[in-house]
Amino acid sequence: MKNKLIFIFLDGVGLGKNVKSNPFTKAFMPTLFSLVGEKLTDTSNVVKQNFLTKGIDACLGVEGIPQSATGQTSLFTGYNAQAFLGHHLMAYPNDQLITMINKRSIFKYAKENCIKSIFANSYTDGFFKSFDKNSSNYSVTTRCVLAAKNNFNTMTDLVEGRAVHWDITNLTLQDMPNNKIPLITPFIAGENLKNLTNDYDLILYECFLPDLIGHRKDMNKSIMFLEMFDEFLHGIISDKSENIHVLITSDHGNIEDLSFGGHSKNEVPFIFMGKETHHFLKVSAINEIFNTVFTKLFDTASITKFEKI
Repeated sequence: MKNKLIFIFLDGVGLGKNVKSNPFTKAFMPTLFSLVGEKLTDTSNVVKQNFLTKGIDACLGVEGIPQSATGQTSLFTGYNAQAFLGHHLMAYPNDQLITMINKRSIFKYAKENCIKSIFANSYTDGFFKSFDKNSSNYSVTTRCVLAAKNNFNTMTDLVEGRAVHWDITNLTLQDMPNNKIPLITPFIAGENLKNLTNDYDLILYECFLPDLIGHRKDMNKSIMFLEMFDEFLHGIISDKSENIHVLITSDHGNIEDLSFGGHSKNEVPFIFMGKETHHFLKVSAINEIFNTVFTKLFDTASITKFEKI
């Protein structure tokens, strides 16, 4: 059977020490614990059949604290965006990073190689009413969708189970006027994400809740998020076909250390499950994921590492 990949991007999740300020040491996460065999910390390093977890580098040889715009561009283009700019860039991509994304984003590269892909996240009606492709306030993932000229998922897609909202359960949508979006369990959201593999080969999902919570240094909400995510993961991997692979990673640390409420230089988790796990043993940095996914899972031609932009 053809390989499928569910790529889960968690914004602001690093691997922290086993200390009180790390919510991973307090949260009840039976699904992840059954896979890793321990609480997820900076010492977690597990290699077994069809499963891998370890820390990978998000700094990419550049001084300073990793940030979202450069980290996500590196993740979703395979370029070292930090090194290209010479610094880490927060929030939204600038013109230089947009040029990178337009040249080789995850969805654009998939389309060029006849790999059917989708950004699983749903967008509210307000996004479409104010849409301006020249806006400077679009995330890297939104830019990746635009670069490939793919469709955005709507609230209708969300209601009909063809998308997943960034908060997993649709909680942030409940106060919208004339709301018709149901609150769902994390498990059902996970099943909805998994079911997208019926129609697509590469599914990317983004959740930026951990970064928001980490900045607020809120331990209770951090634990609630991690436990919700664990149930979400349970929904994804329950009765999963063997050709479906799951990859979980991040762009920088944050939520793993609530002692200061900022991004960290900690390694970020690289969690992979599926029969092709062995191909990812040598991945050591976030910009190396792109090439390995396409060449090993989807059998594309090798991607030139230092290709000029």
